[in-house]
Formats: sequence, C-alpha cells, structure tokens
Amino acid sequence: MIRTLTMAAGLGLLPLATLAQDAPAPDAAPAAPEAPAATAPADPAATYEAARNQLGILQYCQEQGFSGPEAVEAQGRLVALLPEGDAATGDAAEAKGAEGTVSIGGTEVTLSEAVEARGSTVEATCQQIEAAVNEIAPTLPAG
Repeated sequence: MIRTLTMAAGLGLLPLATLAQDAPAPDAAPAAPEAPAATAPADPAATYEAARNQLGILQYCQEQGFSGPEAVEAQGRLVALLPEGDAATGDAAEAKGAEGTVSIGGTEVTLSEAVEARGSTVEATCQQIEAAVNEIAPTLPAG
C-alpha cells in the first residue's frame, strides 16, 4: 500500500513529499506517526508527476548547496516504487523542479515564491524536504 507523507512545512500546494511503500521500519528506529488518511485515493498519474517534480526540487536544492545527495538518491528510490506514469510528463515535471519550479497538475510556482508566501526561505524548505525524505529512506528497498 502506498502512503502519502506530507512535506515538512508544506508548500500549501499538495503533499509533495512523495510516496513510499508501506515497509516496516528497521527495528532500531522508532515508529513514525502516520499521516492523516486522505479523503480520496491519490491519482497515480498526479502522484508520479509530484514525485518526479520533487526529485527535481531536491536536485535544485542540492545544486544550491541546501541539501545533500542522500535525499536525491532516496527520492529516486521512491519514484522507482511508484507505478510509472507518462514519461514525458514526468521528465517535464522533474526538469521544472530542477529549475526551482513546483509544477503539479498544470499549476506552477517558483519555490522561492511559494516559500516566501509562507514566511520561510528556500534553504529552510529544502532542508525540511530533505529531512522528510531522509526519514523514510531506511524503510525503502535498496536501489
């Protein structure tokens, strides 16, 4: 089963912090609280597009020096767990993310505009996304 993880400090656009297989956490790690259940099932195409865009956003964050390569690698493993969506749409969403643009379902906003409207910074938001992705990384199958 796929569960949605809300992005730390969310951008208010949608749950960008992607999706992961419900895998048991390693015995040494405490169980993380579950995200609230969604009211409607996630659209697999939108989920794939959001995950690919977040992969690009993490690449952008790494390029800016705001996060490390571990989150990019973990996000890539998350994307690989999803049912593959339209490759061209995914490629475009990832490319826009790598340019610092949140692009989901036809809505686009630069990361800097999105976080500024929430009273945050790109650096802080990158670090929050990185932390959320890295938190679930130990539960993912090796890629």
